[in-house]
Amino acid sequence: MLHLDRISKTFNAGTPNEKKALSGLSLHVAPGEFVTIVGSNGAGKSTLFNAISGSFYVDDGSITLGGRDITFMPEHRRSRRIGRLFQDPLRGTAPHMTIEENLALAYSRSAGKSNPFSRVSKKEKAFFAQRLELLDMGLEDRMRQPVGLLSGGQRQALTLLMATIEPPELLLLDEHTAALDPAAAEKVLSLTRQIVSEHAITCLMVTHNMNQALELGTRTLMMADGSVVLDVSGQQRQGMTVEDLLTRFRAGTGRDLDNDRILLS
Repeated sequence: MLHLDRISKTFNAGTPNEKKALSGLSLHVAPGEFVTIVGSNGAGKSTLFNAISGSFYVDDGSITLGGRDITFMPEHRRSRRIGRLFQDPLRGTAPHMTIEENLALAYSRSAGKSNPFSRVSKKEKAFFAQRLELLDMGLEDRMRQPVGLLSGGQRQALTLLMATIEPPELLLLDEHTAALDPAAAEKVLSLTRQIVSEHAITCLMVTHNMNQALELGTRTLMMADGSVVLDVSGQQRQGMTVEDLLTRFRAGTGRDLDNDRILLS
């Protein structure tokens, strides 16, 4: 489904600020897999997502999605096949547009409509209201309200809905609950499980919470220095503890994981 073949990316090459962000990383994700990813700051997690979504082109290697080489496909074309949520709830929506307008824009983009600002039909409005009911936040009764008036949790839940209103081939979740309060985070995580399971969406999720990395999904990766240093799934993953992950990380890298945010979570 998703195949990364020895991708590499170096920023500011040939300068004192040179940073090798991805180093010959290879990864195969099967259709319907839900992969959680954990690693310290600078491990390459967000850079990996940027490479997949097309924020930049990799220096070496190839990226294949659904059997099609997308290595040099522009980001706006990939966005029709790849949904993405960021840590910042403000990044996924247009604050001065209404809830209905945001949903219409996301729906038209995923459906490949030539005019994303065409009039919203009654059928589409009913469909949007039906999807909003899944959030259990009463937003179906506030579709004409500007998104900028919503709370962070409501905006992130709406962004999740927008990213999956037409199920994408691949969903990238970049610590999408980290900036939310615990109650809102749990709500968005519950919605994530429900939507991903309902549509059997192939999903990659970055998280700083190691318990979460083991509890959610079907497979767990740990990254360091732009590479995957641990990849566990199936029976091997069942029953694993955070201490097991830390031990395996130490064995794979020769050093302890020293990120306080991850360890304290």
